[in-house]
Amino acid sequence: MPRPPLPLGTHGKIRTYRTSTGWRATAKFRDFDGVTRPVERWGRTKTAAVQALKEALRDRTPPTGSDGITPDMRFGEAAALWLEEFQRAIDAGRRSPTSKETYENRLNGLVLPAIGELRVRELTVPRLGRVVAAAQDRHSSSTAKTVRTILSGVCGLAVRHGALASNPVRDVAPLEGRKRRARALSLEELTDLLAKLDSDDVAVRHDLPDLARWYAGTGERTGEGLAVHWHHLDLNAGTVDWGGGLIRVRGQGQRINFGKTDVSERALPLSAWLVDVLRERRATLAERFGVDQADLRGPVFPNSLGGLRDKHNTLARWREFRERAGYPWVTFRTFRRSVATILDEAGLSARQIADQLGHSKVSTTQDVYMARGVTSRRAADALEAVKGFRREK
Repeated sequence: MPRPPLPLGTHGKIRTYRTSTGWRATAKFRDFDGVTRPVERWGRTKTAAVQALKEALRDRTPPTGSDGITPDMRFGEAAALWLEEFQRAIDAGRRSPTSKETYENRLNGLVLPAIGELRVRELTVPRLGRVVAAAQDRHSSSTAKTVRTILSGVCGLAVRHGALASNPVRDVAPLEGRKRRARALSLEELTDLLAKLDSDDVAVRHDLPDLARWYAGTGERTGEGLAVHWHHLDLNAGTVDWGGGLIRVRGQGQRINFGKTDVSERALPLSAWLVDVLRERRATLAERFGVDQADLRGPVFPNSLGGLRDKHNTLARWREFRERAGYPWVTFRTFRRSVATILDEAGLSARQIADQLGHSKVSTTQDVYMARGVTSRRAADALEAVKGFRREK
């Protein structure tokens, strides 16, 4: 009966031979393509030769003719391959260009200076854990989370290429602490804030009051609100179709991104007070641009020329207002949290709230198997609580 082959990635007995200049150590190694090959190393002493051979066997790279990741590849090179794969996901519409920009910034600024020259086989749990911990200590938990995502992505790709047996980031200690509980606006604070918006000439000039009411009445993300066009609205039915999210891509400028998951594509019911605000707004914009209301086609919240509004400029104008108004902690995302609080207090289920906000899941079962159309009318009914936010004529 023939002797069974060595398991993949293992070697047989090490043999040593004296030579004219020292010692030679040799062993048979079964490579990852299934071929058993002799491997040998030399040293001045028998011990040195054996040690050199063991190191060579430990670091044995699978023979490959591809451009994939290998154990001896530098982390920086592996990270570049990971970014290429990420770009392909962007091109296929599965990932966001802004995510790539964030990852590139953190990769170049924090990760590569720390471990860029390490070989893939040298990516151990302690080393990667120190990189994540340093990001948290010197920056924030949010930055550390991004760094951890980058490390996990690169190491995961290395696993798929056969350069690592497992992803070491999985065993890096979880991030703890430092995350403060997000604050939401109470109805009284929301009423006061919107009243201050209406009386602030600069905020009115920058068209912030109606935009804030949109976020307070829908809970949409910042980019989603800026991407809504008039053709997405059905004011008679009181609904709005999701129109993607406005983002700025380096080298491309403003563009509409249509999200990472199907759950983003939702239709929202609108409260009656918000429909009234939108009707008034449509009449105002039609008069400003010299068109009939039925012919209004651009963004609901446009720039001065009727085109897509710059997200970063809008955020800057909001930061200036909130300081003047005495609400330095309120961001557009605060309105989103406030909507979630209002809906929760109104007794809506977690699934109904998730649908209203466009969250990817409450549970995998609900995400995969529950159909979504227009979300529960109870969301719009609950947001009638903010009907006093309609601007007085």
